[in-house]
Amino acid sequence: MTASLDTMPSPVRDYFTAMNALDSAGMAAPFVSDGLVNDIQREFWGPEAIKRWADRESIGDKVVWKTFTDAKTHHGDYIVSAEVDGEYDKTGLPDPLVLTFYFSLQDDKITRLIILGNKPGY
Repeated sequence: MTASLDTMPSPVRDYFTAMNALDSAGMAAPFVSDGLVNDIQREFWGPEAIKRWADRESIGDKVVWKTFTDAKTHHGDYIVSAEVDGEYDKTGLPDPLVLTFYFSLQDDKITRLIILGNKPGY
């Protein structure tokens, strides 16, 4: 199933739009003041830390989403799988690299984003 940016909740849409614009401030803007990003088991709390993470991990490596492979709601969370690409060391990574973004939302803001490189289940 392919997902569309147009059908995503506005804070999720804003995050992904800023990601492809290489705009770290825009990536941090949809978060609550004590928001959390957990990027492959590393935690970044609050807008300043989230912006620093985005500057280094996304903007610095020019990481963008190429296509959304899945999107769904699950008990109030919004989960998006996306093929991503950029100028980072791809040694040992699958091609294409698909990451899953687990968004928790409250009052039209992101409270938590967990990013994982999942493997197929059984």
